[in-house]
Amino acid sequence: MVTEKEVEAIGQTLVDAAQPLPARFRALFTLRNLGGRAAVDWISRAFGDSSALLKHELAYCLGQMRDEAAIPVLVQVLEDTRQEPMVRHEAGEALGAIGNPDVLDVLKRYSEDPVVEVAETCQLAVKRLEWLQENKEEPGASPYLSVDPAPPAEETDIAKLRETLLDESRTLFDRYRAMFALRNLGGQEAVLALADGLRCGSALFRHEIGYVLGQMQHEACVPQLTAALRSRAESPMVRHECAEALGSIARASCLETLRAFAHDEERVVRESCEVALDMYEYENGSQFQYADGLCKLQASA
Repeated sequence: MVTEKEVEAIGQTLVDAAQPLPARFRALFTLRNLGGRAAVDWISRAFGDSSALLKHELAYCLGQMRDEAAIPVLVQVLEDTRQEPMVRHEAGEALGAIGNPDVLDVLKRYSEDPVVEVAETCQLAVKRLEWLQENKEEPGASPYLSVDPAPPAEETDIAKLRETLLDESRTLFDRYRAMFALRNLGGQEAVLALADGLRCGSALFRHEIGYVLGQMQHEACVPQLTAALRSRAESPMVRHECAEALGSIARASCLETLRAFAHDEERVVRESCEVALDMYEYENGSQFQYADGLCKLQASA
């Protein structure tokens, strides 16, 4: 059983801006895995940080935990226009992931937000909550154990799914459903179909493609992820997700790029490369788990 003191010690690592970012990320994912009110409270306390990347991951983790105790802080972050768009977007997505229909009014209000990534995210979250209400059930469990912003489409034909994915006249929700169906099917053909999505119009959509390719950890998409990370014209929100995906794929072909962009002028890209290099080390090393905050704490006791 984890003690209150142990949760507090991990929480202190998370909120300490003097700690290296990879250590704070590992503390965050440890708290996510532990769950419970104290973990939610510690994660919520870190939203005052100056790192947009860290705050984006805080919101992501609160959504994945699906604890309704996180709803008030997520609404606060979504409403706070001083927070970076990628942080507000992730708070909106997290509210959709938790799945409580009480937040529908807030999400509908921000579906009209002047920041397009925030508006599109809230539109997707509204669609997800409406889908849950209509279907009276949760989508089948993701093979990646993630709570996704849209349920996977039932179609299993990769060519048809690719067509829907890339058709910008379709709703974002339908295209996301195709995206998650392709991810769940897996294999090189599905990976390459998804990688084609990195050329689509919406930055939010491209960033989600980067996230999904990171989950799949397939080397076939390294050239496309590398090209997106290298493009100075690309949105930092997309570049950061592509960097993290390269860290998850963790092949030698990813290492040089991550090292090169660990000094990028965009802070969120720089920090993503730093975290991705830590992930690369974990994927290629003998560490038992990435979210190792508790192990480290107990080892030092």
